[in-house]
Amino acid sequence: MITINRLRRFSVMVAASAFAAVAFSAQAQEISESHLKAAHAAIASIHATDTFDSILPQAAAALKQQLIQQNPDMQEVITQTVDEKTLALAARRADLEKESALAYAKSFSEQNLNDIAAFYNSEAGKKLIENGPIASRELVKAAEIWQNGIARDLAEQVGEQLKAVIGTKAPAEGAAPAAPAAPAN
Repeated sequence: MITINRLRRFSVMVAASAFAAVAFSAQAQEISESHLKAAHAAIASIHATDTFDSILPQAAAALKQQLIQQNPDMQEVITQTVDEKTLALAARRADLEKESALAYAKSFSEQNLNDIAAFYNSEAGKKLIENGPIASRELVKAAEIWQNGIARDLAEQVGEQLKAVIGTKAPAEGAAPAAPAAPAN
């Protein structure tokens, strides 16, 4: 009886997994060409993948340095070979753009992506891209100053309040301290 129940549960889990896989692949296939085009436009407008442009040149420079340190007499050949292979691999940058577009298309509707691209291609959007990091740095500085002031004021106010409460419970000046209670037998 237990084996049959386990078999049934296993069958239900397999069926549910298969259904989920089919539903997921169907959802991934539902992304239209216009949706992907909108995703590409949004990615370009916000410069979402620009920070990845340095990956291949940095990898090439690190590889050159490593190989030249190991074989200094082959510097010219190493440099030429690494440069040639780097240029050949540069075409694979398009793969990142495709994956990025898919990620954005899965996360945003086509209309959302068109709206994003429209905003960031506007003067206000371009200004935000250009000056946003500066404004964010200034905001962080302002928040740190505010945080320090709030923490200082909180500590002062709590200290004053505790001093007032403790002061009312302290024995009067010049009064003898109360005698300790006798131990109970």
